[in-house]
Amino acid sequence: MGHPFEKFNLQPFLIEAIEELGFKEPTEVQERLIPAIQKGRSVIGQSQTGSGKTHTFLLPLINKIDATHNEVQVVVTAPSRELAEQLYQAAVQLAEKSDPAVIVQNFVGGTDKKRQLSKLTNTQPHIAIGTPGRILDLVNANGLLVHTAQYFVVDEADMTLDMGFLEDVDKIAGKMPDKLQMLVFSATIPESLKPFLKKYMENPLFEQIAPKDVISPSIENWLISTKGRERIDIVYQLLTIGQPYLAIVFANTKAKVEEIADGLKSRGLKVATIHGDIPPRERKRVMRQIQNLEFQYVVATDLASRGIDIEGVSHVINAEIPNDVEFFVHRVGRTGRNNMKGIAITLYAPSEENFVNDIEKIGVTFEPKTISKGEIKETYDRQRREKRTDTAKDTLSPSLRGYVKKKKKNVKPGYKKKISREIKKNNQRKRRIEKNRGEKSKKS
Repeated sequence: MGHPFEKFNLQPFLIEAIEELGFKEPTEVQERLIPAIQKGRSVIGQSQTGSGKTHTFLLPLINKIDATHNEVQVVVTAPSRELAEQLYQAAVQLAEKSDPAVIVQNFVGGTDKKRQLSKLTNTQPHIAIGTPGRILDLVNANGLLVHTAQYFVVDEADMTLDMGFLEDVDKIAGKMPDKLQMLVFSATIPESLKPFLKKYMENPLFEQIAPKDVISPSIENWLISTKGRERIDIVYQLLTIGQPYLAIVFANTKAKVEEIADGLKSRGLKVATIHGDIPPRERKRVMRQIQNLEFQYVVATDLASRGIDIEGVSHVINAEIPNDVEFFVHRVGRTGRNNMKGIAITLYAPSEENFVNDIEKIGVTFEPKTISKGEIKETYDRQRREKRTDTAKDTLSPSLRGYVKKKKKNVKPGYKKKISREIKKNNQRKRRIEKNRGEKSKKS
């Protein structure tokens, strides 16, 4: 049996890239929209972050590029530099092994416009990704030649509208050919977005993907405030209190991964690191050691983590909140596999309240925790001040009183043994199923 993505008739270099990412099955939005995009339909996809929409449009569009033509074929806009950077990184990873090379370039504000223009006089990218303002600037300066593009992706359209960039997107679309396949992705479709959609999209396919359980119900999802303490101290405490079977600590940059790993090593822990600067051969070796349980603690970045598929990850710790909510879902999904229990812990500073709110908006619920006297205990909801009513003088409802009085939960000892037993049970079950299958096939 081939790879599940092969049914989309993708070129071999794309299948290879998907295998590197560790994608096992297409998500619902990919299943529904990739075939339509391949047929040339314009599409409106309404789906939450974390649904796999980035690869829903990148895979079929990169698959269609004719790399022998030095001209712009795909334009993608995103409302912020960070989102544009993430789309760019994802596209580069997919196109990495293409031959001839598919050229991807990123155009965002705050970067050297003159340099970009002089580069464009020599080479036009096949895929231009960027923020609407900078792309429009380069188009108006006759630097980026979008009149040859056949595909236009507007990502996070509702956010683009909220931030006042829809006019720029409108002007970019106006410079493109009439026969244009347009793909619009948005978490919501507000009324004020509809005139723009009508103007450029003829009979588009509209797919609304209902959000599922964002993270597995078998995962306990904790939130811990740093309260001005050093994160490395908190991470060390969490790793030594909770007796993890295997823990992955996530950070946003390679530098931060190294910093955390060095801090943990200096405190006597044996730690593996995984990030983009580690050569592939070295990475494979480290992965093998992790699979063989030679390491109990792994510190990794997001892009490196996507291909990590390790059985028995008991704890995931977000030492930093990721820039993209989608990455939060990917990180936490490393634990709680096969309905085994897992614990995900996110550290946040009071100044990062808005990032926590963004994660909650996609349906993630946190349990607030604190570390006290070497134990992890329940604490109050961080938004309790806002939720308090001014009426009665702090009269607690019976259920709230019960919550406050409830005996503080500690992390149970013997967690390692428990996970080990669960893996053993899981493997025995797999072997039994295989054995039964073998016996059935002998009889038939």
